[in-house]
Amino acid sequence: MPSTAISASTVTSASTDATTPLPVVLAGARGHGRWHLDNIRRLQNKGLVRLVGICELTPLAEDEIPGGLGTPAQSADFGALLDATGARIAVVCTPIPTHTDLALTAAARGVHLLLEKPPAPSYAEYRRMADGVAEAGVACQIGFQALGSHAMPAIRELVAKGMIGTVTGVGAAGAWARDEAYYRRAPWAGRRRLNGADVVDGVLTNPLAHAVSTALALLGATRAEDVTGIETELWRANAIEADDTSCVRVTTPHGPAAVAATLCAERPGDPYVMVHGSSGRITFWYKQDRVLLQRAGHGPEEFEYGRTDLLENLVGHLTTGAGLLVPPASTGAFMRVVEAIRTAPDPGALPAGLWRRLADEDRRIVPGVDGLVAAVADSLSLYSELDVDWASPKEVTVG
Repeated sequence: MPSTAISASTVTSASTDATTPLPVVLAGARGHGRWHLDNIRRLQNKGLVRLVGICELTPLAEDEIPGGLGTPAQSADFGALLDATGARIAVVCTPIPTHTDLALTAAARGVHLLLEKPPAPSYAEYRRMADGVAEAGVACQIGFQALGSHAMPAIRELVAKGMIGTVTGVGAAGAWARDEAYYRRAPWAGRRRLNGADVVDGVLTNPLAHAVSTALALLGATRAEDVTGIETELWRANAIEADDTSCVRVTTPHGPAAVAATLCAERPGDPYVMVHGSSGRITFWYKQDRVLLQRAGHGPEEFEYGRTDLLENLVGHLTTGAGLLVPPASTGAFMRVVEAIRTAPDPGALPAGLWRRLADEDRRIVPGVDGLVAAVADSLSLYSELDVDWASPKEVTVG
């Protein structure tokens, strides 16, 4: 993990010239970090940013840096790299337990942040990060890219116009697949804890965290205080610590949000969020920015939308005063879910007879799980409330 040592001298935020590309440092350039490299190149080509540094324990080879990004400085010491490059923005895409310390390292230097999801492995670490960033007076964007979809305000407008009647709740389903190599990609993969530190790398808190955050956002329950109760059912088919086939139901003043997800799908598909109303429903495939409106007395209607990139939005916030799409405060409810999963009993292991291995894909599947996660989204139920022999009573967190 990159060093978080902070030097004695710090850099305070200065006014930003909208015509000058903002210098960016990327912490964590492998794995999902490769996507950030490509995105930074896209914004660099638009004249919005320029990549000045990469923080990795092992420097990237020349062929690992996309063409057009030049030869940015590289260092394993995040703080020293920020100092040396004069970065204005830091993109943090590192292991989950490092997020808070790295965010505070940047904040202490007046460097603004795009912090990958989940923002922290526990609610206490999230609060430490959010409070520290606020005290430093820097902007921070949390990397829930789906919340940048233009479908989000469009769906809210449909609801406000009464297109589906009164909202009764929001469901979400994610049936994905991950092979055995996915859990071998890093020491923290599939772990709940590592070397005494929380990781919480479960299906609902990392790979399909977008389903949870999007469901809460469409319900209008994004702040920590919007959550009045959480029920979790955590299971695993893989030989890991964390969960890979789980569901959660969050109680809020605006209704329930029920989310089910698996990494053991028989036929993987795009995850979706479903807004239930008294006279219809709206389904949102958030990776596609695609919306389906179904309402009483009308035929189905489909819409496709664009998306605002979160790093571009952060640049706009710093140069033109555009509002941040995903500030830390808007992820408080999501972090309450992370905390409930962190403190829940360890996931139950599904007996061998309930899963099987696909040798040609080197992964485990749970027969029938695709329909099960869809049933949760459709009914706002938990596994234990459906016809599932292996699902035990739910773990409940109140308040």
